[in-house]
Amino acid sequence: MRLPRDLSGSDLAKALRRFGYEVSRQTGSHMRLTTSQPAVHHVTIPAHDPLKLGTLAAILGDIAAHQKLSREDLLQQLFD
Repeated sequence: MRLPRDLSGSDLAKALRRFGYEVSRQTGSHMRLTTSQPAVHHVTIPAHDPLKLGTLAAILGDIAAHQKLSREDLLQQLFD
């Protein structure tokens, strides 16, 4: 599955709620999301529209590693 080309930071934050991520703070144009499932994990997402593909790929890779999923499986669960 290809990375979405028109995804904003706020749209990604909404999609990540499925994995228990909630915005824990926002400073300027960056949001910090935190989850406790299965362990505490923090990720910072720029509130840009759209997100750059490299930035999106890095964020999704970090979340996939924490959730013990492949990036492909993570994309399917988030955007299907």
